[in-house]
Amino acid sequence: MHQPVLLEETISYLITDLDGIYVDCTVGGGGHLKHLLSRLNPGARVIGLDKDADILRETARSFDFPGLKLVHSDFKSLSDVLESEGIQAVDGIMMDLGVSSFQLDVAERGFSFHEDSGLDMRMNREQAFSARDLVNTYTEDEISDILFRYGEERYARRIARGIVQYRQTKSIDTTLELVEIIKSWVPAAYRRDKHPARRSFQALRIAVNGELDALNEVLPEAVQALNPGGRLCVITFHSLEDRIVKRFMQERSRECICPPGLPICMCNHKAQLGLLTRKPVIPGDLECEVNPRARSARLRVAVKK
Repeated sequence: MHQPVLLEETISYLITDLDGIYVDCTVGGGGHLKHLLSRLNPGARVIGLDKDADILRETARSFDFPGLKLVHSDFKSLSDVLESEGIQAVDGIMMDLGVSSFQLDVAERGFSFHEDSGLDMRMNREQAFSARDLVNTYTEDEISDILFRYGEERYARRIARGIVQYRQTKSIDTTLELVEIIKSWVPAAYRRDKHPARRSFQALRIAVNGELDALNEVLPEAVQALNPGGRLCVITFHSLEDRIVKRFMQERSRECICPPGLPICMCNHKAQLGLLTRKPVIPGDLECEVNPRARSARLRVAVKK
């Protein structure tokens, strides 16, 4: 069962007009979307995006709202989607950057390091490139760089070496095959802490789906798409995402971006956003107890000036 995180907090920040236009950039299991629709008037419009057609198809069965349009699309195409729907500006945009429970819990999708399946990790199954392609074709340096950059994996070099050595004998085809390679190339003490494949699987998933590149692309588009007073709500689940969102919101909320030390402002920069959350909103103890996957969630919210 999909359990949306920071549900009430996100929707409360998001809504400014009960008859407005809103975008859910990451429909997933539809938890946030369902709560949003329950709060809006029937005349409101909502666009829901997801690049996973399977999830979108399942989620669509749960809704009967006249102003809802679900679109199979990566959120980095936000501007194109709004243009195709004849929408010039919206009143709120939300993004839940976590992996859906539907993806994690369906073993065949290859996201889980607890279940044996084909090494896939594609959020969009129409995409050709998968995690299997990555681990079997990338060089040792490329794999190490991905594991370190996207997973902050301290043993990235060791794991990459193990992957390359293993595939000299046979291809790496399954999730548990990769897990065993990782386990055999990290210290025993590391294996006794958290699951040793956790960071590597995160890194591979991010790389396969181009998640951070897409996030960097969509944030400026989201600001451009908002009406004055419109809200941007973003839920992140790891430090790389949160760093991108935090830095973006802070930069867009500054009146001056000149280098330090200049006696007068020369940039003529004007703040586009106001920060509604100086520090991220985090789940309470009860939510984390009910849904352990919520522990790492962080919500940041900004309003367009």
